[in-house]
Amino acid sequence: MQVGLPPVATTIFFGANDAALPGRTSQRQHVPVEEYRQNLKTIVNHLKDCSKSMVILLITPPPIDEDGRERYARSQYGEDARRLPERTNEMAGVYAGQCIELAKEMDVQCVDLWSKMQATEGWQKLYLSDGLHLTPEGNALVHKEVVQTLRGAGLKAEDMPHDFPHHSKIDGVHPERAFQ
Repeated sequence: MQVGLPPVATTIFFGANDAALPGRTSQRQHVPVEEYRQNLKTIVNHLKDCSKSMVILLITPPPIDEDGRERYARSQYGEDARRLPERTNEMAGVYAGQCIELAKEMDVQCVDLWSKMQATEGWQKLYLSDGLHLTPEGNALVHKEVVQTLRGAGLKAEDMPHDFPHHSKIDGVHPERAFQ
């Protein structure tokens, strides 16, 4: 455990909620795309100030399965569900595009999850449980892409320092000792 050192790598995975449409049921989550981009830029700049060697990895928002979102809304709200979608795949793509552009501009890594998921036939049900949130297969894809990108940047998970001790090093009677 290395206390007080900056992380070797950091992932930033924002945008799915930010891309909610204004004037719809999830409008309180909406962040205008320009503000979303600026927020990412601020975070990346802060991380670069913390460490010149840290690998910074942006992850685009996933695609949106609009039919899946509608089915989910109907299952929750019945006939009261709005006909207008609270998110669209097109808008998620706009946010994904801004994430990709910013990663290039700031010379940081990026996983284009929005495109990667849609490259698989049947992605809507395979990767998304309700048109928005990831299934176990969706999470597995994110893991695979993150690990692959970090390896491409010269990092291997098994060689990276741990923030906390391995569970086998924690005393079951006095666990606090492992964190001193």
